[in-house]
Amino acid sequence: MNCFPPFPGYNHLNNFDTSKIVIAVYPGSFDPITLGHLDIIQRGSRLFDLVIVAVLRNPNKVPLFSVQERLEQIRRTTKHLPNVEADGFDGLTVNYAQQRQAQVLLRGLRAISDFEVELQMAHTNKTLSTQIETVFLATSNEYSFLSSSVVKEIARFGGSVDHLVPPHIALDIYKCYNHNYPTANPTTTEITPPHQNMATAAPQEILQEQEM
Repeated sequence: MNCFPPFPGYNHLNNFDTSKIVIAVYPGSFDPITLGHLDIIQRGSRLFDLVIVAVLRNPNKVPLFSVQERLEQIRRTTKHLPNVEADGFDGLTVNYAQQRQAQVLLRGLRAISDFEVELQMAHTNKTLSTQIETVFLATSNEYSFLSSSVVKEIARFGGSVDHLVPPHIALDIYKCYNHNYPTANPTTTEITPPHQNMATAAPQEILQEQEM
């Protein structure tokens, strides 16, 4: 029995052999989702029939947003993409991909340091399942520096993140760091940054997260 509901846009695939549908899982913490993540998701949606943005429940981390909040943020961010869905999972990514009958793990690469880590992870996953392939997408140049950790550190120290995340995500972040709460119309996600000077660079000590 299939425990998962049909994904958005499923109906347009009904006339095709579903055994040939290619499903990709894009795993990460997405705390929060950034424009870099969205770049990978949008490009992945053009390559695969279904992209599942899979949010890992990690008991060893204290997140800025709960898993449910992150899922809602992702769904709102990707609502224009009919073949993208968001879901939460526990445990090994490979096991989750098998449960969702996915053939591909989608990963983003920002720099050569990412590649070394991701290649090792891909080899490890291959020992767990030979049926699942890892596909790497190079992040667009303008997002090569960007991670969720960078966004949180900039916001925590009073900087603007409007250019790093979707508008409604920026609003959520400003609510968390209320010392930098912008003027915003409560009926929209349009943000007007505060008039004080914003930090132009992230602090030196920024945690490195492999989220893309």
